[in-house]
Amino acid sequence: MSNRIIKGNSSPLKGEITPPGDKSISHRSLMLCSLAKGTSLVRDFLISDDALSTANAMRALGAKIEIKGTQAIVKGNGINGLKKPEKIIDCGNSGTTTRLLIGLLSPQQFTTTLTGDKYLQARPMRRVVDPLTQMGAKITGNEDSNKLPLTITGNNLKAISYKLPVASAQVKSAILLAGMYAEGETEVIEPSASRDHTERMLTYLGVPITKNRNSIKINTISQINPGEIVVPSDISSAAFFIVGALIIPGSEILIKNVGINPLRAGIIDILKNMGGDLEIINQRDVNGEPIGDIVVRSSNLHSTEICGDLIPKTIDELPVVAVAASFAEGKTLIKDAKELRVKETDRIHAMSTELRKLGVQIEEFEDGMSIIGTNSLNGAVCSSWGDHRIAMSIAIAALRAKGEIEIIDADCVSVSYPGFFEVIDELRQ
Repeated sequence: MSNRIIKGNSSPLKGEITPPGDKSISHRSLMLCSLAKGTSLVRDFLISDDALSTANAMRALGAKIEIKGTQAIVKGNGINGLKKPEKIIDCGNSGTTTRLLIGLLSPQQFTTTLTGDKYLQARPMRRVVDPLTQMGAKITGNEDSNKLPLTITGNNLKAISYKLPVASAQVKSAILLAGMYAEGETEVIEPSASRDHTERMLTYLGVPITKNRNSIKINTISQINPGEIVVPSDISSAAFFIVGALIIPGSEILIKNVGINPLRAGIIDILKNMGGDLEIINQRDVNGEPIGDIVVRSSNLHSTEICGDLIPKTIDELPVVAVAASFAEGKTLIKDAKELRVKETDRIHAMSTELRKLGVQIEEFEDGMSIIGTNSLNGAVCSSWGDHRIAMSIAIAALRAKGEIEIIDADCVSVSYPGFFEVIDELRQ
């Protein structure tokens, strides 16, 4: 565990960056290509702790995955080619790895046990376990199968129509992965649209998906085609530097190759609503995902209200949105975001606690927070809470602080953005 000191009163951020590959797409590319018969190539794969947890899990299940730089070469054994792992699969800190694997493993004809680090072991799994159990899955584990370790005993599944109580791409994806093997037509109905990387990638690899508004259907399949997948830069990683450039006077940066999937790009809409000077240029489409370059210039931000359908489109970026709100004129309100309480940590409580240390007036609610903007922050010693997004959000806030901010356990950023602090240093030269 290492700490990091960030010096405040930052000079303007200048230059161009290409953030690492999208974490959500990196996870899914390895899982789905491992189910293809033949060799697939994944370009610009995210080399981070979370994504490597998925690589190791799929290797344990029989896929051959070779990583060279930011390329992953995946040799799959076909839709029915997974094998029983020799030992317990350690998912590290990755909730996506775990929840998607629960869906994928439920119809396999062998038994697997999943575990993870202390943070992952504290995260709830019942919202995935419940619908899969309705399909016939046999899943046992701690706290009535709500916490890791979980043991999944493969079983023949039957399709269901399942209405998600809360929009969740992870739960949706787990059900769709199980549905590829289930007897009949599996349907997931969302209360509002969540990120659709799984559906886009399945379609790209030749798997028929039927979408009608918030209903997604999949039938039993016999194959997944191998292919070449280019992973766009992760908008969740880009978000930190977007906010940094907006709040530090005189800044102008170009962020390249960013995934701008409309179900992930809520942060763009939010920051534009707050008066942010953001421009998307060079828009194009790569293997079913929209990509663009983002020009960001420093701006005088004002408060806004963030709720409803915007929340699932920006759930991972809300911690750094709270940083933007800390420098916006007026009171910003975030609500309908109870999902934040079951991420790597309780992000509502964590961000409220740490921003208060810096002098921000913030009120915490069950499903969000209100934040009154200020012109400057204090130096302080802050905790990362073992959560990469909390650590990076505090680091961006620190750039506008008076004095220094020390972040405890800052190396957790490697979960999604290795080299994050070095990029800060490069931009503030």
